Amino acid sequence: MDDNTTRPPDHDDDAARDERATADRHLPVLFQRCVDLLAPALAEPGSVLVDCTLGMGGHTEGVLDQVPTARVVGIDRDPQALRLASERLARFGDRFTPVHAVYDEIGDVVADLGFTAGVQGVLMDLGVSSLQLDEADRGFAYAQDAPLDMRMDQTTGITAAEVLNTYDERELTRILREYGEERFAAKIARSIVRRRQERPWARTHELADLVRACIPAATRKTGGNPSKRTFQALRIEVNGELEVLERAVPAAIEALAVGGRIVVESYHSLEDRIVKRAIARGTTSSAPPGLPVEPETHRAYLQPLTRGAEEADADELVRNPRAASVRLRAAARLRPTPDHLRTTSSTGTTRSARKEERR
Repeated sequence: MDDNTTRPPDHDDDAARDERATADRHLPVLFQRCVDLLAPALAEPGSVLVDCTLGMGGHTEGVLDQVPTARVVGIDRDPQALRLASERLARFGDRFTPVHAVYDEIGDVVADLGFTAGVQGVLMDLGVSSLQLDEADRGFAYAQDAPLDMRMDQTTGITAAEVLNTYDERELTRILREYGEERFAAKIARSIVRRRQERPWARTHELADLVRACIPAATRKTGGNPSKRTFQALRIEVNGELEVLERAVPAAIEALAVGGRIVVESYHSLEDRIVKRAIARGTTSSAPPGLPVEPETHRAYLQPLTRGAEEADADELVRNPRAASVRLRAAARLRPTPDHLRTTSSTGTTRSARKEERR
């Protein structure tokens, strides 16, 4: 065949196009900073990073590209994200292992894969992924009309529409106030209940319109889209995000070998508060004040790698506006957690049992 003859596209061409499309759809937040923080712990051959929120695989790709000694276990509850990321990362062969799980199951995932001595790195990039925001039919974005779904794993669980159609007014108010930090939570909840008596909730634009009508015009002039707090609150409720995070951060720290590092990116104060508390627990002495000598068992078992929470700089915001609200915290493990400070992340069910629940 002549070299200039056009040949039909083959499977490899399709895969390459899909990989490029996946990469184009996702710009990781604080990409290089995350890689630089994790790299020192991954210098030894066979070192393992657990990317707890794999998403489109951007951070993982950076580590695999820049740290040739590392392998990555990528966890995600979203089957579509796992598929797309696996296609994107196929060129790394067995250096990448995808796992369908919720990230509070990190202890079970690490044990199932045989890393009994712990792993050298853990990364958590919290919140909703670019894939979920950009896919209109997922219902995460108030700017696009879609079914009120908001599940990160669409194979299981309650949808946002079910929350709006079944929760009572008091519970809806609590969710909007606690998870969305919404000043007008009671008014919005009352309007949601009144509206569903006429017809059930089904579409995102209907909810966005109602929220807008509930918020005074003067308040709507600042703070961005008035629906963002309500949508955030529903997403957190649907996916149990804060409960999962409360279990996941201590479990991730326990999965770290001595010398290992954890890096967490949060996107609102509720997430950052949980992360800050878990890291502070490990970086602070637990000895009673006034002791002349600090007992070994009370010494800090984590070393902070950031001064408080780092934010995106101006250059990052130009490249990636979604980094506007990021708060990054990182720490390194100094020693095993003392027994009296060890917390359990167990929910009373094994990973296999929870997989059965999701079916």
